[in-house]
Amino acid sequence: MSLLGYQVTDVTTAEPRFASRSTDTKTSALKTGKSERFSFLGWCGMLSGSLSLQSIRSDPEESDLAGSLSPPSIQTTMPTTDSQALGDEYTLFPVEDIVQYPLPGYVAPASVQFSPDDKLITYLYSPDSTLSRKIYAFDVAARQQRLLVSPPGGGVDEGNLSTVEKLRRERLRERGLGVTRYEWGKGVPHRLMVPLPSGIYVQEGVRAELQRRVASTSWSPILDPQLSPDACSIAYVRDDEIFVVPVAFGDPIQITSGARGTGKTHGLAEYIAQEEMDRRNGFWWSPDSRYIAFAEVDSTRIPPFRIMHQGKASTGGEAEEIHAYPFAGHSNVSVRLGVVPSNGGSVVWMDLEVGLCGEGRDDEEYLARVTWLPNGSLTAQVQNRTQTKLKLLKFDPLTGKRTVLFTEESDVWVNLHDCFTSLRKCHGLLSGGFIWASEKTGFRHLYVHDEFGNCIRALTQGSWMVEQVAGVDEEAGLVYFTGTHDSPLEMHLYSVSLDCTQPNLVEPKRLTQGAGRHIVVLDHQMKMFVDIHDSLDTPPRLLLRSLDTGKLLVTIYEQPAPTYHTRRLQLTPPEFKSLTASDGTVLHGLVYIPDSKQFGRPPYRTVVSVYGGPNVQVVCNSWMNTVDMRAQYLRSRGILVWKLDNRGSARRGLDFEGAIKHNMGKIDVEDQQTGVQWLVSQGLAMSNRIGIYGWSYGGYMASMALARCPQTFSCAVAGAPVTSWDGYDTHYTEKYMGTPASNPAGYQYSSVMHHVYQITGKLLLVHGMIDENVHFRHTARLINSLTAASKDYELLVFPDERHMPRGLRDRMYMEERICDFLERNI
Repeated sequence: MSLLGYQVTDVTTAEPRFASRSTDTKTSALKTGKSERFSFLGWCGMLSGSLSLQSIRSDPEESDLAGSLSPPSIQTTMPTTDSQALGDEYTLFPVEDIVQYPLPGYVAPASVQFSPDDKLITYLYSPDSTLSRKIYAFDVAARQQRLLVSPPGGGVDEGNLSTVEKLRRERLRERGLGVTRYEWGKGVPHRLMVPLPSGIYVQEGVRAELQRRVASTSWSPILDPQLSPDACSIAYVRDDEIFVVPVAFGDPIQITSGARGTGKTHGLAEYIAQEEMDRRNGFWWSPDSRYIAFAEVDSTRIPPFRIMHQGKASTGGEAEEIHAYPFAGHSNVSVRLGVVPSNGGSVVWMDLEVGLCGEGRDDEEYLARVTWLPNGSLTAQVQNRTQTKLKLLKFDPLTGKRTVLFTEESDVWVNLHDCFTSLRKCHGLLSGGFIWASEKTGFRHLYVHDEFGNCIRALTQGSWMVEQVAGVDEEAGLVYFTGTHDSPLEMHLYSVSLDCTQPNLVEPKRLTQGAGRHIVVLDHQMKMFVDIHDSLDTPPRLLLRSLDTGKLLVTIYEQPAPTYHTRRLQLTPPEFKSLTASDGTVLHGLVYIPDSKQFGRPPYRTVVSVYGGPNVQVVCNSWMNTVDMRAQYLRSRGILVWKLDNRGSARRGLDFEGAIKHNMGKIDVEDQQTGVQWLVSQGLAMSNRIGIYGWSYGGYMASMALARCPQTFSCAVAGAPVTSWDGYDTHYTEKYMGTPASNPAGYQYSSVMHHVYQITGKLLLVHGMIDENVHFRHTARLINSLTAASKDYELLVFPDERHMPRGLRDRMYMEERICDFLERNI
């Protein structure tokens, strides 16, 4: 979901992928749907830049990292009883540690993949613990690792990217530099494609040099290059059209036309798809590499939204941006789906055009997913405008004719997911069908469908949810998936039988050990998997395990003994707490309690760290909560910090999430108030000294809580807040709120401006003026209402920043101002 701001993310994708072949892991959230994006752990999470793994044990003679790969370890024990040492450690926690890159424990490899022959495990890693990374490989048989690819010219940096590439990085929440993405050629054992700002590079053989295949420029950048399934060609988008170039030799050919300069694009995902649907791509190779399906996006119906760069010395075109931003209740882009031969030729348009709501096609508004089937058919997932219905369509790519395989419907909404897996073999009653995930029972579970779309049977059931299909072993008849079977606060890998002749469902078999979160990458032969494990007490570690039993085969990396930081910061893990909402629903929280030896016994001054929005989970058993550096900083100064996942947040089932439908800012805010009341009743918090802070949806929650609960909150920090939902985009807003025309009372009540007159506490507003996600006009509109109501406020503006400040000086200044504001007002 778009309101995450900067999640802790891997630099290659925007959402954590629990894929069978590779993982581009984000760390901010155990999300569902994107949005299988994972939990947003407070906006300090943006600082890590990656989830994946720390470095690797290596042979000193074989590894380029030998002798230099000794990442800092992390102290997570409770504070020493020596009062002198304790005081020194806490007073030496400087504000700059809040903005450090990467966060403690996340100097880590990312984008973990198996090579096509499963002999190597590859990943992105920075040996000097910066954001600039190279490609390294771990030899499974030799138990050694070495440098595989070093980018020529240093690779990606913030200065050599075009505007369109920078905006795509905003969509993907990318922070990494150097090499940010790579792709193995599936048909060739050691063919590697590496996109860089200067062009597309190919490496033939694990010890060969990178060779540039196509040059790229800042004024005509190459976007979204993808290797063909046979690894013989590369397709990419340039100047709004799709090109294909042979890997070995030959010039690129343009295979689409007619988009450039018309307000259309071919092969690029529109803003809504990237930001809200977790669909990054706008074209898709067929399994036989002969065809490419692509989206034609027409944005001419959307009035341009202009953003001025008020901080620039220049004026004119260089100091403004124009975006096709679809506001709630208004038009979306229209999208057609076409198929074109990969060597050029005529386009066949599928019988589909979405985004024409009000023109007789209200139930086909969004193109959510496109997938080729093994038999050469093309499928598309299409949502209606209210997102209460999703169709799975199948097309004949040669004629464009379509059939409806099935329709998924819900009175709440239908969450998007990537749990759609084709089956080639016969498994009991099934022949040529597929695996699909549905929330029709209230929790996402796996189902087997036949080739005509009929549901044959469930594979999983219960009051817990499946996150992702990690892989399918059709020979053994097993499905591997990650889910919350053991706890909604954790994620584990499980297996379940695919045999449809079994009379009863059996409990899934758990394959990961150790409490916490496990992100997995399966090999191609379905023999082993990489287990990326972390928890509140354990920074990320990388383990190779048997896929049959879960047995540990080799520890690829594990953090050394905890002695982190020359100033010996005490990063004490927070504690889990549970309480009940007004209707008896169990709510989970985390509390960072100051040390009583330093600050005396409770109650303490308290700050609530909030996100609170749908499709995100904050409270989970993850190391990211331990290295929430703002929370740790405040704790070190005697301030208790509290996090609560209110109703409306993710991974607790559709009823829990759907409690906010058509009425954001009510139940979710009331749950946060309930959490504070519980803290006071437990003697942990001072009832008259409580603040709240959050970013994006969390900024909305902070400002709404201050306005709606003036007797509870004495101050609030609202970063990049949505202040009125008619100012946010269609796909996100209308899913939860309907349109302004269909739900005027809900839109009015959910607006911060509607409650401004009740504010009695202090408010700090923080916003980047070129934020193209949550526009600065949200803060400007709130200021108008504050002024009309004669309410005091403080304002922190960054003229050259977007949804979250990237510049080091800006981030330092922001943290100083925020912490000073909280100290003054609680």
